[in-house]
Amino acid sequence: MAKKTKPSSKKVAQISVPANVPFNEASCMPNSDARCCFCRPSKTGIVAILLGVVILALLAINRGLIVAAIVNNKPIFRSTVNRSLVARYGTQTLENMITEQLIQDEAKRLHIAVTDKEIEAEQAKILASFGGNVTLEEILSYQGMTKEDFNQQIRLQMLLTKIIGKDIVVSDEEIAKYITDNPSTLVATDSDGMKQEAKEALLTQRVSAQLQTWYTALKEKSKVYRLMK
Repeated sequence: MAKKTKPSSKKVAQISVPANVPFNEASCMPNSDARCCFCRPSKTGIVAILLGVVILALLAINRGLIVAAIVNNKPIFRSTVNRSLVARYGTQTLENMITEQLIQDEAKRLHIAVTDKEIEAEQAKILASFGGNVTLEEILSYQGMTKEDFNQQIRLQMLLTKIIGKDIVVSDEEIAKYITDNPSTLVATDSDGMKQEAKEALLTQRVSAQLQTWYTALKEKSKVYRLMK
């Protein structure tokens, strides 16, 4: 009778996976649907790919955010334009923005405001001062301004007049003298309208005379840190 032989107990050598390779044990099981456990991207990788696609799409749509112009197949980058503008006009633009912010902050502190109706009324006065022969659009085109910029300039001027002029008193004698001395500058034809125009003109003169002194004092008591060079 033949002697039964025992099956070999030799162990199959295990293939170790390098520690730096992502390994998903479940996906590498014999019954897994995955073709290769090393080919399936991780969730982080998928998110990164999607973000990259979105960024490329945004850059394609808003290419003007990076390249301002192309001249003979040579790009002019927006960053170059920005540096040039800052070098030429940056200091003055920054000072203008600081001035506007200081005026607005002071007006807020004093509870002084300018309404949209007041701005519209001032626009009408400006147009009337040209004899009614020009439109607002023509003025904006001549000044190279948008309507928003124009309204902002009116608002700031009216805020200054209200802030500095709140303590200025214009007498009836001064108003009468102004009407006598400057009849050609007045648009109104009725007595009350002429008096109002004269009062506003005199008030504007007084405000302008005190503006520099007032603004210097305002800057001295304010905290302004200029970080741009």
